[in-house]
Amino acid sequence: MGRVYVVGTCDTKAIELRYVHDLLTGQGVSAVIVDVSTALRAPCSEQSDTIDPATVAAAHPDGPQAVFTRRRGSSIAAMATALRRFLCARDDVDGVLGIGGSGGTALIAPALQALPLGLPKMMVSTVASGNVAPYVGGSDIAMVYSVTDMEGLNRLSRRILANAANAMAGMAAHLPPAIHDTRPAVGLTMFGLTTPCVERIVSDLEDTFDCMVFHATGTGGRAMERMADSGQLAGIIDVTTTEICDFLSGGIFPCDDDRLGAAIRTGVPYVGSCGALDMVNFGAIDTVPAHYRDRVLVEHNPQVTLMRTSVEECRAMGEWIGHRLNQCQGEVRFFLPEGGFSLLDRMGEPFYDPQADQTLFEALERTVEQTPRRRLIPLPYGVNDTAFADTLAATFRSLFNGEHS
Repeated sequence: MGRVYVVGTCDTKAIELRYVHDLLTGQGVSAVIVDVSTALRAPCSEQSDTIDPATVAAAHPDGPQAVFTRRRGSSIAAMATALRRFLCARDDVDGVLGIGGSGGTALIAPALQALPLGLPKMMVSTVASGNVAPYVGGSDIAMVYSVTDMEGLNRLSRRILANAANAMAGMAAHLPPAIHDTRPAVGLTMFGLTTPCVERIVSDLEDTFDCMVFHATGTGGRAMERMADSGQLAGIIDVTTTEICDFLSGGIFPCDDDRLGAAIRTGVPYVGSCGALDMVNFGAIDTVPAHYRDRVLVEHNPQVTLMRTSVEECRAMGEWIGHRLNQCQGEVRFFLPEGGFSLLDRMGEPFYDPQADQTLFEALERTVEQTPRRRLIPLPYGVNDTAFADTLAATFRSLFNGEHS
């Protein structure tokens, strides 16, 4: 039996941590408080159900002296490193529940991100109502907004902390039934405007592969690549590389500069395409940057506005993708859908722009160093045409089976 680790700074959040701990143990869930205070005045608890800061800090590669520096910023960063190493080294973690303000969230969240996907992890935070992407990353952290600041308990904070404790107790005590699936897992990327393609590929492959579809919203791509890096994916079908558009043009769903990194590092079979490279994502239409207001814009929904990528942007994307593909040493097939990149990039649709598409193709062809194992393959179809999807599925199946024709 494992236990739930309740993490926070006892010098400022001792009452809240103890409250959550006691709610968990009151439900029969084994729990321990992990004190990640960084101030030298922070008390080291002698209670058996609390792990003191020095024990956590000892997990830092440079020792506890790297944590207790008397400088708040460097101490928090160092304790974050120590906590990540400390938790990842434990073999009795059934769940982790963090509590913190802005500093505590910045300290605890990296450790939660490093824990295995599927392990219950929750963060009750004063900053959970804003942009939580930096705290969640590609992980499955449940963020709970504390509403009031955490300065002791009040009628509202008691309820919210109890909700978090009860949720964690349920997750830790009731594991889902184990399912033994012998199919190798493959990661796919999808957007609303490439959904028909991905649905068809899944239908083609699900008899043999456990198809795991990731929403290409920046964090989705990072989650997929994290799974590939950890050996949990046997291959990647990167239909929807649209996160690169937002990365290069300032959209709201960007990848980072490590996109395609998992394919580079692992060498797993990689089948990619230009899915949704015709669009950059912004928020509501009144949030589109002023210098983009004269571009072709489509209101996808009240919260998302799409902008057609230009010739110049397509050239930059082709070169960026090409340089990344050149670093891949495994089997790589990158498909060029000559009939359009999405449901909006077809004749009669608002993003139809053959010149921009062709510019991207030419940039890829100019940049990619093609070899028998690294190939660009043009197809006379749109990305959502059945024939395009079937070709990607058949190609991945052949690469996985070692057929490299």
